[in-house]
Amino acid sequence: MKKISEERLKEIIKNLDRKKYRSYNTSSVQICLWTKKAIKQEGVCYKQKFYGVDCKRCLQFTPFIFCQQNCIHCWRPKELLITNIKEIKELKQEEPEEIIENLIEKRKELLMGFKGNKKINEKILEKAMIPVHFAISLVGDPLLYKKLPEMIKLLKEKYKARSIFVVTNCQEPLSLKKLIETGNLPTQLYLSINATNREQFLKINKPLYKDFWKRFVEFLKLAKKANCRKVIRYTLIKNINDKRKNAYELSKLVKLVNPDFIEIKSYMYLGYSTLRLKIENMNTIEEVKNFSSNLLKFLKDFSYEDEDKASRIVLLKNKKSKYENIIEGYINYKY
Repeated sequence: MKKISEERLKEIIKNLDRKKYRSYNTSSVQICLWTKKAIKQEGVCYKQKFYGVDCKRCLQFTPFIFCQQNCIHCWRPKELLITNIKEIKELKQEEPEEIIENLIEKRKELLMGFKGNKKINEKILEKAMIPVHFAISLVGDPLLYKKLPEMIKLLKEKYKARSIFVVTNCQEPLSLKKLIETGNLPTQLYLSINATNREQFLKINKPLYKDFWKRFVEFLKLAKKANCRKVIRYTLIKNINDKRKNAYELSKLVKLVNPDFIEIKSYMYLGYSTLRLKIENMNTIEEVKNFSSNLLKFLKDFSYEDEDKASRIVLLKNKKSKYENIIEGYINYKY
């Protein structure tokens, strides 16, 4: 099979940078809207509200920009990437320390735009330059990065990370097994679920693997063994995966994992997703709450915990979880 050319890879990276990413080979960083708001003291993201993480000091990045799915609701520029899993897996990947060092510098460059703004508190900006929360998501699936266990260990030991979030599409069970066996688990493992049955998975996620459902179920069962905070995030798309039947089927998937938290979040009409979906596919916060109520009817061990209207999200908590909402070492932000 013909490998992807250097010219094609350079063009992909150039296109990402045009979208306000900053890339280091096949890794990338971006400044989130909520990081900017936090620096300007205009509010914080729901992750800070729910879990206490300091979003102004968040390094949101990916160690590998490629993915094994082409989800219809994804706001990221999936159309600019590669849609052949064999090509993706043959691409060169950089060393963990090289990636982190370079992306921290690129993040600083992006934040330098706040310098000289008289409305910005200099001390807040100075603190924001040094990340303590590492959100390994952005674009692509981090579990495709072969040295993720080493990267998580590096972040904990050298960079003194207070928290590390890893978001995955649940398609790489062998990679999760490696994280568990090495003991290099993140602070919080996010399992991104957008479909509740095989047929819907194919329609919504457009996976590159032929055995996608087998991989998915195997991943969920394995995740139950991961000794870290686990969150299932369900993206609710109006008129597609928001039926009572979906709530019932989702409850079955939840029981495979026994997570500590569940986030039910509305699809947001943003970025490249506007090429595939309509603004009518967004749910109101009331609709998100209604779906959550239906889900709770099938999950007696979970209860309503919190919500964030701006992000149209509801947080459910496992009553038997050993974890507090606020991650140790953080103080919760109050609106």
